[in-house]
Amino acid sequence: MDTVRRVLMYNGYSLKGMMNITDVGHLVSDGDDGEDKLVKAGREAQLSPYEIADKISAAFFEDLKKLNIGRPEIVEKATDHIDEMLSFVCALIDKGFAYETGDGIYFDISKFPSYGKLSGQKLDENIAGARVGINDEKRHPADFAIWKKAPKEHIMQWPSRFGMGFPGWHIECSALGRKFLGDCFDIHTGGIDHIPIHHENEIAQTEALTGRQAVNYWMHGEFMQVDGGKMSKSLGNTYTVADLQSKGYDPLCVRYFCLNTHYRKALNFTFEALNGARTAYDRLLNLIVLHKDGTFVLGAEKIAGYKAEFLDAVSDDINIPLALGLLWTMLKNPPSRDIYALALEFDKVLGLDLDKAYDKVKGQSFAAKEGSQSEHEIIPLEIAKLLERRAQARKEKDFKKSDELRDQIAVLGYTVVDSKDGQILKKSV
Repeated sequence: MDTVRRVLMYNGYSLKGMMNITDVGHLVSDGDDGEDKLVKAGREAQLSPYEIADKISAAFFEDLKKLNIGRPEIVEKATDHIDEMLSFVCALIDKGFAYETGDGIYFDISKFPSYGKLSGQKLDENIAGARVGINDEKRHPADFAIWKKAPKEHIMQWPSRFGMGFPGWHIECSALGRKFLGDCFDIHTGGIDHIPIHHENEIAQTEALTGRQAVNYWMHGEFMQVDGGKMSKSLGNTYTVADLQSKGYDPLCVRYFCLNTHYRKALNFTFEALNGARTAYDRLLNLIVLHKDGTFVLGAEKIAGYKAEFLDAVSDDINIPLALGLLWTMLKNPPSRDIYALALEFDKVLGLDLDKAYDKVKGQSFAAKEGSQSEHEIIPLEIAKLLERRAQARKEKDFKKSDELRDQIAVLGYTVVDSKDGQILKKSV
């Protein structure tokens, strides 16, 4: 969503974005049965569900800052809007789209003929057992809860005309979306796992109430995998930003890694791939620094061409990998302040802190050796600049200058070997 927001702003749009914090009604199965996840976590940590929600939310927003992910204009907690959810539920009952059972209020999907239009899934393919506990009172196995009745010992419960209870998690998005963005808004995002159930339910309950299309465009991100398999806490293969920082990775190198795969394609996380991203990000920062002090004049026509190509790439279904490729192509030019200015403009979309490149790279790594993380080599910025100047001299066939620069590098303790793949730098023994 951060990239979508950045691309829209780059195109000149003003934004009104909204994020809801689900601090109630999110059951263990992501469906309509079992114990609320926050109640379960609170009991295990000996904290209230509200304390658990606040703790997780604080960590989440701290990670957003580290990853340069912007905070939407509106951020709301579900528990602050129970009244709006109850009004939504009551209105659905009054309009004949929902009914009461012994354990809650359910949406009657038979009253919404276009159910399944987002996923293309037929109603008889929607197997309730995956998310919904089938009970004898439900009219259809796929009918979903919009309000659950709570037993007296339940920690989270609110008074309603149906007795004490709490909202189902689908109703939250509809009620808050309508309150802050209106009956119809432009873009709704989420993971692909939300398509067949959660977002279908959201569409059904909202459009049943309002009688109009709820969302103009749905955008769904693919999964991130780990070593080609599923990522999950139960498998022990999840990593927080803090985990990766403790292993020596800059959070923005993680961002760079993610940006290299289109949001509609699955992203496979491996430490080998992350190491490659770190090497690339280090080199990117060094090249940005070299261009900052460059004297080559790019020319208005070429500048306009790069701008147009970048805009076309990011505006074509948010094709960030293509835009990154253009940035790398642009940086192959001789050092130029024009290139530096363009890179900083493009970084409004990329969010890679290119304006802080000098502070990040002085005395830090220019490149990484092949191999494991522990072999990450530190090359002074001074050497990096000499290498870039030498590469340019060789490109211009100024071999006298190339030899002089090689000798300067040798004095500083490094040997340069020319190969078909370019310059290879080795530390002198």
